[in-house]
Amino acid sequence: MRLLVAVAQSLSLLLCSIFFLYVFTLIRAYLGWKPQPAGRSADFQWHFLIPCRDEEAVIGATVSNLREKFPAAHLWVIDDDSEDETGTIVAAFAHHDDHVHLVPRKRPEARTGKGDALNAAYRDLEAWLPDTVDPHHVVVGVFDADGKPAEGCLDACAAPHLFGDPAVGAVQIEVRILNLNERHLLPEKGKAANLFARTLLRMQDIEFRVPIAALQLVRRRINTVGMGGNGQFTRLAALRDIDEGSGIPWRGSLLEDFELGLHILLAGWRNEYTRDTHVEQEGLFNLRRLITQRTRWGQGNMQCARYMPDAWASYHVTNAGVSEISYYLIQPWLQILGTFVYPLPLLAAGLSALFDPEGLWAFLMAGGWALFAAYLVVGIGQFAVWAFLYVAANERRSGWWRAVGWGLAYTLYTYKFYVTSWKAMARLLTGRSGWSKTRRNAEVVIDGPIAKEA
Repeated sequence: MRLLVAVAQSLSLLLCSIFFLYVFTLIRAYLGWKPQPAGRSADFQWHFLIPCRDEEAVIGATVSNLREKFPAAHLWVIDDDSEDETGTIVAAFAHHDDHVHLVPRKRPEARTGKGDALNAAYRDLEAWLPDTVDPHHVVVGVFDADGKPAEGCLDACAAPHLFGDPAVGAVQIEVRILNLNERHLLPEKGKAANLFARTLLRMQDIEFRVPIAALQLVRRRINTVGMGGNGQFTRLAALRDIDEGSGIPWRGSLLEDFELGLHILLAGWRNEYTRDTHVEQEGLFNLRRLITQRTRWGQGNMQCARYMPDAWASYHVTNAGVSEISYYLIQPWLQILGTFVYPLPLLAAGLSALFDPEGLWAFLMAGGWALFAAYLVVGIGQFAVWAFLYVAANERRSGWWRAVGWGLAYTLYTYKFYVTSWKAMARLLTGRSGWSKTRRNAEVVIDGPIAKEA
């Protein structure tokens, strides 16, 4: 039994240590980031695609905000056969403003996924643009219906190392959570429920602003930057390269943003990421809605694994880039494996305590306690560290004791991936690939089977 405990601990510790080294690489990249000078947004023509399905709760404010901040940009708002007043709200804007364009879609073509909605707007944009337009100086941005980009966002994206460099095909900006300062998210519930809701929002902000930012900064060095669903910008010339005359640069994966970025890389362009600007979006404080969203992302990740052979065969992707892309694409499967491997030390110790307590005690006294300690330190520390970096970089006023609490909470928060990976695999194996819309916090009930949570 002692051998079982030792083997279980060693295997789990090995996997944790490999991931710990990976985390250390991310931390180095995050700490080494430095701001870069902005460029001139006036050197480019900007078009924003905004896919909407039942977004009446947020779309009016989003259109107003974008038109005020970026008066030269054109907005292409896709109404994906909404069952609320989304189309009516956007049509009213378009009637008075020639920079707002409504792209209406109806079933059965509508409600088939975000990628299809973006492709519809892309085709309308291409039909609207004059034949003489220079596609290298047209940039197409994608924002969620609640997206709020920062002031100066376009100047930051036009920087010499971003779209100012003709080799750059796409740029992803940092994502932040918008509703962090709302204290009473669930006014009808008590303090504990509201604390949980606020913590869930904080975890998403930590996730986007630290580990995901660090991962993208590492990817910059090996040209594997991934696109996100909100705050992504693509040069029209790059979109034309990958649409191959079909009018569908987005290929239909549930992770359509990563899929787009991967195709741009395979076409020979460079993707970039910047923390010099950001977009804010509404965070989810309902755990079920968050699980629905992340299950869709996980399933899309699994779907994109089919591109691994293309990445391995491409002359445009370095060996380091291929390794990073491959690791990213198999992560959901590693998380499924982890649900068996990581609990083994605790399970083995429990069985030993039950059937061979004297042997377990002897094992611990002979140095086994050090393996347990390392298992806990590595297992918790590799996740909790992000909360401390988050406080150091963004939330000094919150204090270090709060960082301790956020670090432990973030460790628990990462366990959601074990749930979502299993759900994603179940959906994949049962052939369910429909788009499950993540409902807004303001939406209480949406009628119709298309809106059900998966």
